[in-house]
Amino acid sequence: MEQVKITESPRDAIQSLPCFIPTQTKADYINTLLKVGFDMIDFGSFVSPKAIPQLRDTDQVIKKLDLSGSLSRLMVIVGNHKGAETATRFPEITWLSFPFSVSETFLKLNVNSGFDKARLLIDDLTTLCDKNKKSLMVYLTMAFGNPYGDIWNPDLVWRWIERLHDAGVQHFALSDITGNATPETISLIFSVLKSDFAGHSFALHLHTTRDTWQQKVEAAFLNGCRHFDSVINGYGGCPMTGYELLGNLDTLHLVDFCKQRQVRLMLDENLLEEANTMATIFYSSGQHT
Repeated sequence: MEQVKITESPRDAIQSLPCFIPTQTKADYINTLLKVGFDMIDFGSFVSPKAIPQLRDTDQVIKKLDLSGSLSRLMVIVGNHKGAETATRFPEITWLSFPFSVSETFLKLNVNSGFDKARLLIDDLTTLCDKNKKSLMVYLTMAFGNPYGDIWNPDLVWRWIERLHDAGVQHFALSDITGNATPETISLIFSVLKSDFAGHSFALHLHTTRDTWQQKVEAAFLNGCRHFDSVINGYGGCPMTGYELLGNLDTLHLVDFCKQRQVRLMLDENLLEEANTMATIFYSSGQHT
């Protein structure tokens, strides 16, 4: 039986909320997620508090997490050397992620960087991760097109992955956060990467509407993708795009998709339902003081 990996990403949901959720409340919710059986929990960030004020307490949240008995790995997103260096000091964190982009416009909006600066930073991050026995995930945002008028084509995506491969990157998450992806572009990109970069791992990070998610997930799945990011109830969105927020792929939709195809998920369904109930209250608390 085939197996799919899921990264549950409360970080991506929390960052879009207008109000700060207290540290203990965050920790209580993430501790619930840690029991469910997700492969990874993308729970926090070490970026400028001015950029993402809702996650300024990531270092404090870590101290309140209970990893005993959990097989889930913790991941945080970083935007510069300082953030990465801070993240590597925490033994609880296994994965660091960096939001690269094939759109230089969005790269500047998101991490205030151009291609050259970001490419040098990725060299730095691979060295830091190797030295500290961490794994690096590079998010390739705008992997399926962009709304900014920047050049996009499948060859551009391929070339950037080749360059980052040469820099030592092994793990990628192809990301659409503005709704530009179509099933056709997803099929094309994943089919090419599956054959040309067989030794690497590729996940799909998808912001999508509730009436288009299935065709897009299916396109990725049929072309070899076996790792998906999602958020319970589909909360979230990227506040850096300059466009209206588009929610994340709903975890429960993804679970149903896998069940229909008899794909194995190592999840405790009772605890998933508990997390689903808790998520409604948790994310609502970030909507108003």
